[in-house]
Amino acid sequence: MGRLINTAVLALVAGLLCSQASQADDLFTDEGYRATRYRSPTPLTHDYAQTLEPAGLLELQQQQPQPLLVDAYGNPWLHGRFTLQAEHRNIPGSLWLANCGEGVLSSEWEAYCRTALDKATDGNYAHPLVFYCRSDCWLGWNAARRAAGWGYTRLYWLRDGIDAWEAAGYELELSQPVPRETSPE
Repeated sequence: MGRLINTAVLALVAGLLCSQASQADDLFTDEGYRATRYRSPTPLTHDYAQTLEPAGLLELQQQQPQPLLVDAYGNPWLHGRFTLQAEHRNIPGSLWLANCGEGVLSSEWEAYCRTALDKATDGNYAHPLVFYCRSDCWLGWNAARRAAGWGYTRLYWLRDGIDAWEAAGYELELSQPVPRETSPE
């Protein structure tokens, strides 16, 4: 009877471990992008970008060329328009590329993101780019990873994004996403 209980307990534990591993696998795409639960703790570092705190961003902004700040915060897209009801504030001078940090992008969304970055950097793949979102948000992390895949080489990630910037006492400004030229659904 004791062996039967031990076997049952081992089977239960093994099943739970396999289930947890499967759930963890579902969090990321095969390409390594976070695909679900975007608002959850992020890693301390980034494999493709240098991680920044607000003070580091201020230092970087004193260099030439100045970095392009890219806000990856999401904005629902429905019937050919962005539909976020609340106003959105971000770091002054930022380019808001809504939805470019999603784990899976359609070809239309990828074109939107790539075109906007190309235009903003004049096609300079060595132009410094700082990606961010909010605290515990994977959208900035994904967007930086994606930019690396497109060939951009000077990448930074403001890990705690807008929240860290504001907590450090710096101003935010009202923002609108970069307009869409096409209407992906």
